[in-house]
Amino acid sequence: MNILEATKIHKSYGNKFNKEEVLKGLDVTVKKGEFVSIMGPSGSGKTTLLNVLSSIDKVSSGTIQIEGKDMTVMKERQLAEFRQHHLGFIFQDYNLLDTLTVKENILLPLSVTKISKKEADLKFSLLAKELGIYELKDKYPNQISGGQKQRTSAARAFINEPSIIFADEPTGALDSKAASDLLDKLSDLNDKLKATIVMVTHDPVAASYCSRVIFIKDGRIFTQLTKGEESRQHFFQDIIKTQSVLGGVQHEH
Repeated sequence: MNILEATKIHKSYGNKFNKEEVLKGLDVTVKKGEFVSIMGPSGSGKTTLLNVLSSIDKVSSGTIQIEGKDMTVMKERQLAEFRQHHLGFIFQDYNLLDTLTVKENILLPLSVTKISKKEADLKFSLLAKELGIYELKDKYPNQISGGQKQRTSAARAFINEPSIIFADEPTGALDSKAASDLLDKLSDLNDKLKATIVMVTHDPVAASYCSRVIFIKDGRIFTQLTKGEESRQHFFQDIIKTQSVLGGVQHEH
């Protein structure tokens, strides 16, 4: 079952005298429980695509449905409510509040719901233990490492069990050890919770954790790769090959 269906997505910036078309009629579907990555060279439109799919930005034309609800026709208030209940976000720069503890940051999305404190605490415990940050619950963001901050950010994205989680370069600011820790955890949560994750990345190592990779070039879908029964190492090699054909960023080893 498709959880996300985007049809004929166009996105332009500027006015009629100076218009730049960034997305040129893309169709994207994501199945429930999929872990999908979007890749492409710098300027290909991958971040713009993530922004319109996640309602951070509006499309110029086309439709985007999540859980059968068309976000492109929603008023701002409806959209805010929809985001609250259905969407989770993981950003490259963590977006944690420095004045809140790890636990308070994670529980923030639940503060606007009617969930009981007991149930919220239980959700927190399960997720924080799964992500290996339970012991940090009373620390503040400036007291923990970048990898721990990003796992806190991931826990906050998962806490209200959204329909879909959007991750924008979540490993971009992390060293390779912290990045693989985070990706292992995201992969586990995708598997155990059947969570749907859509991630933009320039890193083929990060993309190799996904079940499918959508490659974008010049605002259009260039090709897609599906992992299937392949090992992560083989899938990584396939991604590297496709990237070289695409003219994408080469990953340094």
